[in-house]
Amino acid sequence: MEASIVHSFFLIFAGAAVVASIALYTKQPMIIAYIALGVLFGPSALSLIHEPKLMDEMSHIGIIFLLFLLGLDMQPSHLINMLKKASWIALLSSAVFAALGYGVGILCGYSNVESLIIGIAMMFSSTIVCIKLLPTTVLHHKHTGELVVGLLLLQDMIAIGVLLVLYSMSGNVNNGVLQYLIPLIGLPLLVTGAFLFVKYILLKLITQFDRFHEYIFLVSIGWCLSMAVLAETAGLSAEMGAFIAGVALATSPISQYIATHLKPLRDFFLILFFFTIGASFNLDLLGLVIAPALILAISSILIKPVVFRHLLKGIKEDASTSWEVGFRLGQVSEFSLLIAYLATNIGLIGKEASHVIQATAIISFALSTYVVILNFPNPIAISDKLRRD
Repeated sequence: MEASIVHSFFLIFAGAAVVASIALYTKQPMIIAYIALGVLFGPSALSLIHEPKLMDEMSHIGIIFLLFLLGLDMQPSHLINMLKKASWIALLSSAVFAALGYGVGILCGYSNVESLIIGIAMMFSSTIVCIKLLPTTVLHHKHTGELVVGLLLLQDMIAIGVLLVLYSMSGNVNNGVLQYLIPLIGLPLLVTGAFLFVKYILLKLITQFDRFHEYIFLVSIGWCLSMAVLAETAGLSAEMGAFIAGVALATSPISQYIATHLKPLRDFFLILFFFTIGASFNLDLLGLVIAPALILAISSILIKPVVFRHLLKGIKEDASTSWEVGFRLGQVSEFSLLIAYLATNIGLIGKEASHVIQATAIISFALSTYVVILNFPNPIAISDKLRRD
């Protein structure tokens, strides 16, 4: 097993170094290169990687660190105000996108249930792609970044509700009404406990031993993963727990030091995430799903900005900010992939419908990335004018 993991890591990261070099020379986004590498090395092409499940579990850690670092850049007062303003926008936009996905599914000949799952998968935008393309030092502290993050968090809460329903249908949760009450009770307890622990214990420890950089690094990782596990225990997502862990530390001066030193670790696992997306796709079904996937992905890129433009107008956002937020949220989410996997496992949808959702996610990741890097400030822009770290 150890040799297999070492061999897999060699292929992934040596291959990623090669495709990243090619992407930079040809002025292409590296995210797309990592997904393409996954398709090439995955089971349906060269079949060089034989542990896609293991890679998927490891890549999940990258999402957890991404949300933790995002939380470190968010001031609690700004976040609460943004969530209050954006809640109805998240609900209305999700309903519109669900109707869009359902309609396309019906037109493409899928059953009502399959079309409904496709519609649900269209409701969410990718936290990973959006945050990866937000300049950390510029937009996280600006209004546009706060809007994007607020809407993503609200969508994540809706997605958790959907996943809870699917888990209950699969028989993984058998506690009746408790499965819905536990997250509702667990969230405020988790938030309160996190802020109290940071204030009275964690910050005092960090202040006492701040000259030991290794200690701060270890405590930061331990805090992030502890909150992720506690959140899962409370019926929430590990990502939400990591985000709360970051926000609880955000008011401390040490937060930016932690954020800077954890970024390489985050990038390590995010490469695995994008690779796994490509590796898990079955190319044999591509001919069957490419047409509906293209329709859904292009519809997402074109319609989401229009919907967000009109909804954000209702809270008096200016046109340029509204359009930018809409285009940044124009893709389908990694939660959509999880919904597709779960719905397939419990027999709600067939493999073809599942791969429609997967293909839509991959195509929308690619299209959205190109739209953002060519038009808005981001860390991986082709143009020097738009590149912001």
